[in-house]
Amino acid sequence: MGNTSTAQAGPEQGTEPRGPREEAGPQPRSVRVVLMALMIAMLLAMLDNMIVSPAMPTIVGDLGGLEHLSWVVTGYTLATAASTPIWGKVGDMYGRKGAFLAAIVIFLAGSALSGMAQDMGQLIGFRAIQGLGAGGLMVGVMAIIGDLVPPRERGKYMGMMTGVMAVAMIGGPLVGGTITDHLGWRWAFYINLPLGAVALAMVTTVLHLPKKKAEGRIDYLGAALLTVGISALVLVTTWGGTEYAWGSAVIMELIAIGVVSLIGFLLVQKKAAEPIMPLHIFRSRNFSLMAVIGFITGFVMFGAMLFLPLYQQSVQGASATNSGLLLLPMLLSMMAVSMFAGRFTTATGKYKAFPVVGTVLMIVGFFLLAQMDTGTSRLTSGLYMAVLGAGMGFLMQITMLVAQNSVEMKDMGVASSSATLFRTLGSSFGVAIMGALFNDRVQHVMAERAGELGGKVTEKSAQLDAASLAKLPEQVSDAYKFAVSSGTHAAFLLGAAVGVAALLASLFVKETPLRGAGPADSEPVGEGPLSVPRANIDV
Repeated sequence: MGNTSTAQAGPEQGTEPRGPREEAGPQPRSVRVVLMALMIAMLLAMLDNMIVSPAMPTIVGDLGGLEHLSWVVTGYTLATAASTPIWGKVGDMYGRKGAFLAAIVIFLAGSALSGMAQDMGQLIGFRAIQGLGAGGLMVGVMAIIGDLVPPRERGKYMGMMTGVMAVAMIGGPLVGGTITDHLGWRWAFYINLPLGAVALAMVTTVLHLPKKKAEGRIDYLGAALLTVGISALVLVTTWGGTEYAWGSAVIMELIAIGVVSLIGFLLVQKKAAEPIMPLHIFRSRNFSLMAVIGFITGFVMFGAMLFLPLYQQSVQGASATNSGLLLLPMLLSMMAVSMFAGRFTTATGKYKAFPVVGTVLMIVGFFLLAQMDTGTSRLTSGLYMAVLGAGMGFLMQITMLVAQNSVEMKDMGVASSSATLFRTLGSSFGVAIMGALFNDRVQHVMAERAGELGGKVTEKSAQLDAASLAKLPEQVSDAYKFAVSSGTHAAFLLGAAVGVAALLASLFVKETPLRGAGPADSEPVGEGPLSVPRANIDV
């Protein structure tokens, strides 16, 4: 028995009929088991780079190829970003379960191959394969949750997803460093295999979704143009100001390629029978606003995660060994607020206030962080981070919830992938632009306070590790601490300014009823604790 619900009117008209998919009430145990498997898969995608980063020096020492080291991360990031929208469309056309299982298999294959790499070229290639799978993991998790759990009930699981992020941010560097020291860097990749196998087995045996048969073909031209466009933009943000000057020919050519490809992509989407990213989903005001807010959230959040540990290590003297623990005040606040927002949304169906309150707290948090200087205590900076974390907690999952509620069920995959893509692109632009501002400020202050020696110290990189900092003369070291404080001040002020755009967008969000807000229209099929809702079973 498959899904028999008919096409629905746009959610913003408030005329959608409730069907089996929109059943409210407690989820059966089988759905909870699937959600556990989804969280494991989500952890795999988010944990990977966190675990691999501490192993990088050891990898270079073993394989060589220092000049290509950045591609170990860039190759993974490019493949993840470029494949994200394609995975969403494949799931919509051919079935969510098959696409998700394929993503897990590709990710695990890439992990195993990366662990067996014999030179840097192989490692980069295998990391790209791993990234292809990772793009489908995040989208698959969000879209399957969208299929299984009505938006009204989905709020209960927001805290779970935010908790997975906190575990990845805090535990990743610790686990990566421990594995590298005791088992070798190859196990930083092999560790994915047992976790992935558990997720694969659980999804295969428990998850049942209606089978789909696509009537059209994948828009290969649109997929190619979007891949080229996204890749060019990610390379601009990755290389700009580091590998190449912002005004260099390479960066200008990449910008031109990206713009032309994306314009071509938009033109193709208007005519394609099965567009990769259907433009009609942007007719929903709420969806478009969530795309903007998601982009800005990614922009400021990953900038904060980059510069906060740097400030704490360089200025406050914190140890780099437990770098994930430095973000604990922000991550715990984010998780607690996300759980509150989710339960409140489930209980009341109300959510409009959360984007507004979240963006206000985000702006205030960044403004407070911008006030930190060389004398700021860890307690004070921790309180500032908690304010920022509270703002993020109101925004992280509510943006996806509202985006999914703003489209028809048949577009759940592309809505999830589009929202994920905008957040990913936002993080790339945020790290690049905030990083450029930070580097420029640090170099200027170092040259001003420490003269020619100060300029030489930060000529190649404005981010010094603890070993390099310890070798500096006291005068230069003090100048560097002041320079980092000045650089983070500028970066965080930019974060506050960009947050104002998200606040303006949140004011225009229209609070439409969340699907599944009414009484159940149908009873679960089957008997006992493993019974599942009628729309979630395939017999």
